[in-house]
Amino acid sequence: MMTFSSVIDPLRAANRFSRLPLFSWKIVSLTGQPIKLSCGIEIAVDSELKPGTRGDLMILVAGFRHQHHAPARTLPLLRQVARQHKSIFGIEAGTWVLARAEIIRAHKVTTHWEDLENLSFSYPGLHVVGQRYVIDQNIWTSGGASPALDMLLHYLRTTQNRSLAMDVASAFIYKDISAPTDAQMIVSPGRIQQVEPRLAQALEIMQESLEEPIPIAEIAAQLGISTRSLELISNKHLGVSPGAYYLRLRLQAARRLVLDTNSTMLDISVRTGFNNQAGFTRAFKKRYGQSPLNLRNSTI
Repeated sequence: MMTFSSVIDPLRAANRFSRLPLFSWKIVSLTGQPIKLSCGIEIAVDSELKPGTRGDLMILVAGFRHQHHAPARTLPLLRQVARQHKSIFGIEAGTWVLARAEIIRAHKVTTHWEDLENLSFSYPGLHVVGQRYVIDQNIWTSGGASPALDMLLHYLRTTQNRSLAMDVASAFIYKDISAPTDAQMIVSPGRIQQVEPRLAQALEIMQESLEEPIPIAEIAAQLGISTRSLELISNKHLGVSPGAYYLRLRLQAARRLVLDTNSTMLDISVRTGFNNQAGFTRAFKKRYGQSPLNLRNSTI
């Protein structure tokens, strides 16, 4: 819902502040039926996507289970409609759909950080980067809700003017300070970055080494503090030990792979830093109350 709003509301606000009908849009679905978001709210659509649809900008927003919501039979239509637009925006998993529809082939792109590795593996011809948003020719891609807002503000700066983009950002009380090349953060440190930068640095080290976990003592050494100091800092600001938080990050990554990919449990256990599948299954079940295989089967 936030991702969807991040691409519609900046255009609405631009119309408001300019007092001109700069932008008009239609919301379409592949079936003509309302779009049910992951939160359960349904969004009314103007129409079904039709072959003659054309315009300046096609914005493709997608999230979880994009294969289900954009089945293979719909991809030729998407490809045809894309050719009838000047620019194409792929928002979050929208990049996946663009790749599946062969609208992008050898472009530099991004997607949500959860899917960066899988997108790169599935489409080796793409240059997949972990940036907030990427512009390559007429293809614009972003990593999620906040990066999508960044990207739309940049679109306003380049197609309209900087002052209008500033007005729109101010309407949302939003600090438009992120560069497109800034990395997507698996952990948003927020105020921790200000009040305890050593912990923020530790979290960054953790998120960059999920596949090959680094001992907590080694992380502390990189920060120039003792293991005990890192434990005290983590318990104070996160409420858990650094080891427990590290494990949580790895299991969160594993849960996404279980639900959103067809990877084997052995492959998932390796990619999230577990020495063996049995240990992975025990840790996963303790965290989520069921085995990873049962979780996958229950959502099919």
